[in-house]
Amino acid sequence: MTDLSADVVIGDFTVPFVVSRPYLNFRISGGDYEYKTCLNVIVNGRIVRSETGRGTELLHPASFDLTDWLGKEAQLEIVDEPDGNLRVSDIVLSSTRSVVVPVMPPLYAEALRPQLHFTARQWAMQRLNPVEREEGWLNDLNGLVFYDGEYHLFAQRWNKCWIHAVSNDLVHWTELAPAFFEESLDTGVQSGSCVIDVDNTSGLAEPGAGPAMVAFWSRNDNRSQCVSYSLDRGRTWTHYVGNPIMDLPERDPMVFRDHRRAQWVMVLYGDDRYQLLRSDDLLHWESLDSSISDSFECPDFFELGVAGSDESRWVLVRGDGRYSIGSFDGRTFVEETAQLQVDGGPHFYATQSWAAGPRRVQVAWMRGGRYPNMPFNQQVSIPCDLSLHRTADGLRMYRTPVPELESLARSRHTWPARTLSPADTASIASSGSVRSRTDTGAPWSSPWRIGTAWPLLRITCDVALAPDGELALDICGTRVTVTSGGIAVLDAEQPTITAVRKLDILVDTTSIEVFANDGEASLTACVQPGHYELTLTPSEADCTLGELEVVELASIWV
Repeated sequence: MTDLSADVVIGDFTVPFVVSRPYLNFRISGGDYEYKTCLNVIVNGRIVRSETGRGTELLHPASFDLTDWLGKEAQLEIVDEPDGNLRVSDIVLSSTRSVVVPVMPPLYAEALRPQLHFTARQWAMQRLNPVEREEGWLNDLNGLVFYDGEYHLFAQRWNKCWIHAVSNDLVHWTELAPAFFEESLDTGVQSGSCVIDVDNTSGLAEPGAGPAMVAFWSRNDNRSQCVSYSLDRGRTWTHYVGNPIMDLPERDPMVFRDHRRAQWVMVLYGDDRYQLLRSDDLLHWESLDSSISDSFECPDFFELGVAGSDESRWVLVRGDGRYSIGSFDGRTFVEETAQLQVDGGPHFYATQSWAAGPRRVQVAWMRGGRYPNMPFNQQVSIPCDLSLHRTADGLRMYRTPVPELESLARSRHTWPARTLSPADTASIASSGSVRSRTDTGAPWSSPWRIGTAWPLLRITCDVALAPDGELALDICGTRVTVTSGGIAVLDAEQPTITAVRKLDILVDTTSIEVFANDGEASLTACVQPGHYELTLTPSEADCTLGELEVVELASIWV
């Protein structure tokens, strides 16, 4: 047992030591601010373990597992910034732990960790059920940008920092260390956006250097509009020395390049409306004296082509997923539609999108999911391609899962077309596992039970229902209901424009996403896992199914 500090320690200091035993035991109390009122262990310049005072006045035991760094030189750092009344005592290296701590499964292999959807990791903290502002938490999407073959995903850790991950295929993600943190304790780095300043209009990049990646965000005062930038493809970031660039009582700045008029445009939220501004250099802004009422939080604004034509329209998406379609002349957005719901699911919020060539790819924060006793919290929806279509009801935006998901296909199982009848309620025998294309004959009595042995699935089929018919799909413990006029999951439903004819359902460990008619309607829902079984049950009238395909999917983390 090696004694590093037997006395109470107050204030900031660092102590070098060699990790000669697997556990560092100590007692700690004081503020509960990650990386601000804490005890850290630093190896090779990186914080590998950290613990706060957990907001208690009495010293309580804690322990770090340092097995991965045995024999290495390390530093012990105590931070109390500002004075959070942090107290640490009895710091000892030991062969045994002084306190029972949760056993952390391998990263990304936790029992409830989504395997198809992006979630945030913990870096130095080791605590279950993280809440807002704590490592492992994720909320609003920020500044999605595509550059040099990489998709950059930024997200909030509830105004403490911008979470950052990159991907080259929208499917497999590598989470990087947070892009940047708030400037000082509780000043905040709220939601915003990110652009690539290709022409160096801001002057933030040195001549001949790569373009600046420029992030816009609001402080917690909801009026200081600020900038941070990176000159190395988003790997390191600097807060702009001239922050704030504006003092305006708004937040959630969304910035884009208006190429037709060679200007930058910003959409800011405040007072249940969006305000439009313009700039030549990203750092100095002027009002366009134009606003959009009945609009709430986290705006996304972009131009999108109309399928089957040379036309395009502008789409404005609000924080709750409602969108409207119209025209934009560089100053004013004129709506041509009412506000429409892009996704009717119960856990779909704060959408943002990537512009990647002709593509516009959307994701959302799946707000409100539950992950009991996990070291992470909240997830991001499956990336979806957006498109505009002319329908009998006018222009509408469709969203379909990106084709890159095909790379996750593990094995395929298909059944031929058949008609399910509700008349005979006798159950057919469950196969106990997914059956391949050997089933023949129709009609079938219901319910039709298909055993599955894998939690990650993509289910597709054509379907035809009578006007009064209904089809229930019970998928791993969650019911999806389909009628001729719409889809429903949990307590949420979304109507279709035309009769439901095609289903595409993605099933993850703790979520289900349902798409109808090639993106005409969709539902995004967080769920709790259940038994591995797929059951199809019609009611009121026969239901005709086309070929049913169930694809087992691989994890994005493998």
